[in-house]
Amino acid sequence: MKRTVLLICLFLSAVLILPSCSSRGSMSAPNENGYSRRNEYAAYEIPENENYDPEGKKITENEFIKTSDNRVSTFSADVDTASYTYLRRKLKNSNRLSEITDKSGNIRTEELINYFSYGYKEPENGDLFGVTAKLTSCPWNTGNELLILGLQTEKARISAANNLVFLIDVSGSMYGEDKLPLLQKTFSYLLSALDGDDTVSVVTYASGESVVLDGCPGNKTETIRDAVNSLTAGGSTNGEAGMKTAYQIAEKHYKPNGNNRIILASDGDLNVGISTVDGIKSFVSEKRGEGVYLSVLGFGYGNYRDSIMETIADCGNGVYYYIDGEEEAEKVFCDDLLSTLYTVAEDVKLQISFQADSVAEYRLIGYENRVMPAEDFHNNEKDAGELGAGHRVTVCYELKLKTGPSDTDEMFDLSVRYKKPKTERVIQNDYKMTYQQIKTERDADTNFISALCELGMLLHESKYGGNVTLSGVKNRLSAFDYSNDPYKSQLIRLLSRIEDDKEIR
Repeated sequence: MKRTVLLICLFLSAVLILPSCSSRGSMSAPNENGYSRRNEYAAYEIPENENYDPEGKKITENEFIKTSDNRVSTFSADVDTASYTYLRRKLKNSNRLSEITDKSGNIRTEELINYFSYGYKEPENGDLFGVTAKLTSCPWNTGNELLILGLQTEKARISAANNLVFLIDVSGSMYGEDKLPLLQKTFSYLLSALDGDDTVSVVTYASGESVVLDGCPGNKTETIRDAVNSLTAGGSTNGEAGMKTAYQIAEKHYKPNGNNRIILASDGDLNVGISTVDGIKSFVSEKRGEGVYLSVLGFGYGNYRDSIMETIADCGNGVYYYIDGEEEAEKVFCDDLLSTLYTVAEDVKLQISFQADSVAEYRLIGYENRVMPAEDFHNNEKDAGELGAGHRVTVCYELKLKTGPSDTDEMFDLSVRYKKPKTERVIQNDYKMTYQQIKTERDADTNFISALCELGMLLHESKYGGNVTLSGVKNRLSAFDYSNDPYKSQLIRLLSRIEDDKEIR
């Protein structure tokens, strides 16, 4: 029987030299450099000419839409958090707003917001989602309103075994302390939570591919650790060969009632075989229907390829993380272990239908590369985002309301459509929201989320930013006490060191 204590990360002996996982309540709070004090990678040097992703495209923000022209907003769910950890890395190495402004579209506002935890309603009566809806005044545009929708998935009751294939990039581009060595430490956090019911394989790729470990029981921690720690970087990057072999190994050890997942760790710098976003998308999309999920861990600076890594995770029905240090590794594989490994809903789509009598115009904040035509909402062949156990999704709209809505006026209908994993069953949940149900004064959660919306607009030099300033964001974050959340407190400390070039002239 699979142990039900999967979340409890064990302290291993000094002989194994494995990092231990701690609970959120006892962990060392992140410091201003973005890491706990035991992290030795807190001071990476960032090249002045860093080109984070030459294939990335600057984000074109969603525009205001008149409800009378189109009342329906449709998009795929997204729980990736890579953008925030990339931003955090920039914050700890910067002191000017101009140095963290997003020039290539690699900072997605929804990923900044979805990184953090909020007090959303838990699911009730057997539902998969708990739904929270709040309408508050828009802090950056007086007269407008900010709508915040939060979806919280149920926490899993673990009984399934894991079939994990670690697909590790060992090409020359992975040389450096922030890449392969950090990757090796990252996997150690996951190993401490596996047991004998689990199966672990390791596949590497550089100029060619190699099967380093084939179907090892998960409780043979030292064997797995030695296999991963023996790896060295060198050669070109043949991601195609590695992916093909990883899927073959995953199929070889497939657990029909278990969790079958490939965990790709790379900087995304492919230069042999499949080397374009479209080529990778086509290959991974063909494989996702076979019951093997693919999640992505991104590493490294300078030549990191965000667009490739995001595409691989999206098409592989997985989650995309950017690992900027051991602090994030601990969060992903200890605090967020279940949501990382266990998918509870596939192809999750959201559709919000605004009432024209109440809402004059609306603008979706973030999710620019997740928007889809309204007709795709009911198209079960259209791929969308996956949600893991305990995942939360936050969606924000800036609204221009009609004059004086009454308490009973309907504001919008929310529809959430998804597939149950490993089945063809499609489920749709619908929720109607009135003005009275959602109107509220700003609280700690809505205040923090609105500050992240403003930060996203600053980074994108948004034309919708109204009176947004960096000092205003800082003031907003000081209006509530976030000291009980180490991650929120960390962001506040990092932002306190940043100055707006325009404000100090």
